[in-house]
Amino acid sequence: MKDKLTLEGLLEKIRSYNHEADFGNIKKAYHFSSEAHCTQRRSEGSPYIKHPLAVAYILADMRMDAPSITAGLLHDTIEDADIPIEDIKNIFGDDVAFIVKALTKLSKMEFRTKKEAQAENFRKMLLAMSEDVRVILIKFADRLHNMRTLQHLPENKQHRIAAETLEIYAPIANRLGIGWLKTELEDLSFSFLMPELYKELVRKVAKRKEDQEGYLRQVIELINKKLEEEGLPGTVSGRIKHYYGIYQKMQKQRITFDQIHDVLGLRILTDTKANCYAILGLIHSLWTPIPGKFKDYIGVPKSNMYQSLHTTVIGPKGERVEFQIRTEEMHRIAEEGIASHWKYKEKGSIDEKSNKYISWLRDLVQAQKEVPDAMDFLEAVKGEVVPEVVYVFTPGGEIKEMPIGSTPVDFAYSIHTQVGHRCVGAKINGKIVPLRYNLKNGDTVEIITSPTHGPSRDWLKFAVTQRAKSRIKQWIKTEERSQSIELGIKLLEAELRRHNLNVSLVKSDKLLQTAKASGVNSLEDLYVSIGFGKLSPHQAVNRLMPEKPIEEAAAVRIKKPRKEQKGIRIKGIDDILYHTGKCCYPVPGDSLVGFVTIGKGVTIHRQDCSNLERLAAEDARLVDVEWQTSSDTTANTKLYVETIDKPGILANLSALISSVDININHLEATSTQDRKAHITFVLEVKDNTQLKMLIQKISQMEGILRVKR
Repeated sequence: MKDKLTLEGLLEKIRSYNHEADFGNIKKAYHFSSEAHCTQRRSEGSPYIKHPLAVAYILADMRMDAPSITAGLLHDTIEDADIPIEDIKNIFGDDVAFIVKALTKLSKMEFRTKKEAQAENFRKMLLAMSEDVRVILIKFADRLHNMRTLQHLPENKQHRIAAETLEIYAPIANRLGIGWLKTELEDLSFSFLMPELYKELVRKVAKRKEDQEGYLRQVIELINKKLEEEGLPGTVSGRIKHYYGIYQKMQKQRITFDQIHDVLGLRILTDTKANCYAILGLIHSLWTPIPGKFKDYIGVPKSNMYQSLHTTVIGPKGERVEFQIRTEEMHRIAEEGIASHWKYKEKGSIDEKSNKYISWLRDLVQAQKEVPDAMDFLEAVKGEVVPEVVYVFTPGGEIKEMPIGSTPVDFAYSIHTQVGHRCVGAKINGKIVPLRYNLKNGDTVEIITSPTHGPSRDWLKFAVTQRAKSRIKQWIKTEERSQSIELGIKLLEAELRRHNLNVSLVKSDKLLQTAKASGVNSLEDLYVSIGFGKLSPHQAVNRLMPEKPIEEAAAVRIKKPRKEQKGIRIKGIDDILYHTGKCCYPVPGDSLVGFVTIGKGVTIHRQDCSNLERLAAEDARLVDVEWQTSSDTTANTKLYVETIDKPGILANLSALISSVDININHLEATSTQDRKAHITFVLEVKDNTQLKMLIQKISQMEGILRVKR
């Protein structure tokens, strides 16, 4: 900031565009912030108040309202000076307090990583922005001043902040149409991330400007003369492409600086849309336009409301000259975007034009209910602010703007959720295409629907827009839950019949109590848990069984000493503590060996357990054990299943296991990028004969790749 920052200077700047601002509140905010930060200093050693004052200056340059400037002065007081939000609310009102709170980082919360903390803070700010866009405009001013003074921070912090600015803040500024801000943030970030390349481009652009200044002056004089002859109002001026824009073009097209012809260009501002086209016609009559270099953003505005005519011609002496033609109003909107015409009646109320700027954000906020993870939400935001788009048409001729890479599925969901859900095919320019087809500029897209159709999980592999992805995931989740409820009820009814119990118990209050005892809050959730295989019907129905008399239960305990409950006897030793090894999970019928562990008794392993090789050197500690089986003996064992990852596979496995009277005590399931699922069950089986029979049945199921103990 070149001019000296003072409170009086700030007030004078505000008076130049808003005589009715609440100057009393702004003064009060300045003094409040000054006192709150009185012991703090910036990295370069200046008093901290200079930062909020600089932020307020930037907001005044953007012609923001008084509450925004007040909040700009106070934006760090909660986080850095421990001022309670209630104090801000009591002194400056609800409006200012809402904005200040939205700008305060979630520093009181614990996060696993710095990235996670940044993502959560960013999501909090964007959610607030969807209610009140002033939140992001003040954050922009804060970020811009930090970028302008970034040289005072250590190099690692410079890189981190510059990268975040380039990746998140500049694209959002562009999405909101604030051209000057996007340009400055990009160039500042570029200068810190690639300083040598930046300096080289600055030098080359200055040289190009020096070389071509006389040439452009001649072209401007000629155009002014022609405009006057034709009676067309217009102001012609030179413009320089910003440095990061030049760098991006060099990277994208893999060309050198010398091969870029539109570093310098001309901009013509006129009064009406009709005159924009008239001036375009005049330029094309003077010089030959280069094919493919004409863009009509007046007829088809960009998503950030940008409007202009772009054309490149072969000018005098065979030099290429790029022109931008627009009205004064279009130029103001191109530079200031959402900040150019938002009007606040009350907090959160913005005019219709401004609402178009953030409709994408409102959709994202709605979708984020299905995207609870902050990192996923941040990725979704990045996807929405990517400037590269294609323009396609509905069969009725309406233009729709879609991100590059969009498919007919994305298009269908952009029309309506139900159109997306019922989509079975698409026609592009009258020809049927696959649903994974990438839309191209000018395509006319017709969606073919069927009332009986639903989305496929495969669509998630090629859908691009967050709206489509979240709607597909939501539908699949609902559908899978519905299928799990149906399967859960069937499994419960089968289990009830097996125990000669009335199937009406499946919807009884008694079963609801059983569900709650298992940690499930409703019968529907119980059905889902059983359908998904998280809970076995055997476990649920067991709780409904009538309890045995106390005498009988006592008799059973007397007859079965603790050491025999697992059906294992250790030869020559009585009353010794033992447990089965978790590495091999032996079951009745397996050949066994015991290993004596001091203080822990005997650990029982299968004779083919891989861990016994390690223990072989300690023969003295090995003991002989054998199964002492009885009709009600069971043992836990672990079963590993590898499958193709597809809907219902887990529910089908659970149903099969329950059908052969085996209880599932625990399961873990993971999926891989190559569409495989790895499922580990802990099962309660009678013996290895029953286990082998189960393994054979599972192996014969569709979609099973491998089964092993």
